[in-house]
Amino acid sequence: MSQAFELPEELTIYSAVETRDALLAWVTGQAAKSAKLLDISGAKVREVDGSGLQLLASLSHTDQPWRMVNPSPALTEACAHIGLGAWLQQQSVTV
Repeated sequence: MSQAFELPEELTIYSAVETRDALLAWVTGQAAKSAKLLDISGAKVREVDGSGLQLLASLSHTDQPWRMVNPSPALTEACAHIGLGAWLQQQSVTV
């Protein structure tokens, strides 16, 4: 198990590029350490929009397995609102 990547409080179009760059650098670093399952923490997310959800969904199209750790109520609600509630449940674990 890896040390979790902490998603920012604001996971919106205004932070998507910065978050993507930080996340990609982190994934690359974890892959170099041979981390088999990556943990991404959504505990701090307070605001999320379609761009933030798109960023998370794009992770599902990589070869690196990951899971969402402790998704916040805002993140859970945003996923449910656009029909990704079941997807988030499959990706999530509460630690």
